[in-house]
Amino acid sequence: MEQATIDTKESSETGACCASDPGDARRSHHSDKMKANLITRLNRIEGQVRGIKGLIEKDTYCDDVLNQIAAIQSALNGVGRLLLEGHMKSCVVEKIQAGDPDIVDELLVTVHKLMKS
Repeated sequence: MEQATIDTKESSETGACCASDPGDARRSHHSDKMKANLITRLNRIEGQVRGIKGLIEKDTYCDDVLNQIAAIQSALNGVGRLLLEGHMKSCVVEKIQAGDPDIVDELLVTVHKLMKS
């Protein structure tokens, strides 16, 4: 069985790159530094969500809980911004250069979803 080759293009600023593999065209790769950053942020967010659960179980004042929810939403937005930046600087640029104009529509749908929240 012939193994598909994967061409990657890495953005030094975001540490993200996309793979061009006919069998797995929608795969993304991130540098170890970027993965560690994202995982650290997500672990922190996960802890904050568990903390809110505890606050609700302890009947904490609603405004305090709502402020914690706002902090989590902000943190999630930060993760989304990092991923979006990496996606635009690598995957989107690569697909446009390869002549795939549909990537712009896909990006617009994604940005719209991110802005709704």
